[in-house]
Amino acid sequence: MKRVQFSSASLPYLFLLPQVAVILIFFYWPSVQAIQSSFYLEDPFGFSATFVGMDNYKDVLESSEYVRIGNFTIVFTLLVTFLSLSSALLLAVKADAVIRGASTYKTLLMWVYAVAPPVAGLMGVMFFDQHIGPFLKVAGFFGWDFKLGLNYFDTAFAMVVIAVWKQIPYNFIFFLSGLQAIPKSLREAGAIDCRSGFRRFWTIILPLLAPTAFFLLIINMTYSLFDTFGIVDVVVKDKAANNPITLVYKVYMDGFRGGDLGGSSAQSVILMIVVFVLTIFQFRFIERRVHYN
Repeated sequence: MKRVQFSSASLPYLFLLPQVAVILIFFYWPSVQAIQSSFYLEDPFGFSATFVGMDNYKDVLESSEYVRIGNFTIVFTLLVTFLSLSSALLLAVKADAVIRGASTYKTLLMWVYAVAPPVAGLMGVMFFDQHIGPFLKVAGFFGWDFKLGLNYFDTAFAMVVIAVWKQIPYNFIFFLSGLQAIPKSLREAGAIDCRSGFRRFWTIILPLLAPTAFFLLIINMTYSLFDTFGIVDVVVKDKAANNPITLVYKVYMDGFRGGDLGGSSAQSVILMIVVFVLTIFQFRFIERRVHYN
């Protein structure tokens, strides 16, 4: 392999400087500030701060409300991740088998990815609206008195549906690319050895998609935890007391709405630790089952 030669030893570091600067300014510096603020009881306007040690963490972990929101966040993350991945995989398999009109079919499935989360949330609210929402007609046919923003379960159901709908196109693009990268010779050999289409998919196609699926698993869990903020914000309409919210949205509510900067920072640090542990678990245990060819 031919090695790239630079005219100066410092030139490669100069190329890396913009990316390193972005990481330091927008990730490490806010993280350090959050850790520091989590040990203080701060004035909302920033005029004074009192050191309280671990009291902010103690108050957060002993709060029944925080535990309830944490449990909902876990369920929400698992549902959105599983439904987004499984739905996208099913659509990608079907799209890969389409011969005529394939471009149109794929475009219709991918265009939703261009919609921003707040816009997706607004479209979802309109879909579940009590006056003009088409979903209520279907729910009413089955005797379901759907009340978005008033009923806890109904609001949670809408949040999951909107979040899944928003994420499916992203997963679809990667799954379809992975399917199209599988050599045709392997498909033909699998068709000869095994007549069952489901068994061929489970024993041949899915293992070859494992690296893609593992990558999407991490991306979708991150999306469910953080990138759904805009959707949650639009759906609950700042009425978090009677509606399900995620841990990220509680950080926003306590910090920017409630003025509790110390408690909000402590929640941010706890969330960072959870994500760090989850990432280690994924790479240490789940990736071992992934085979890269």
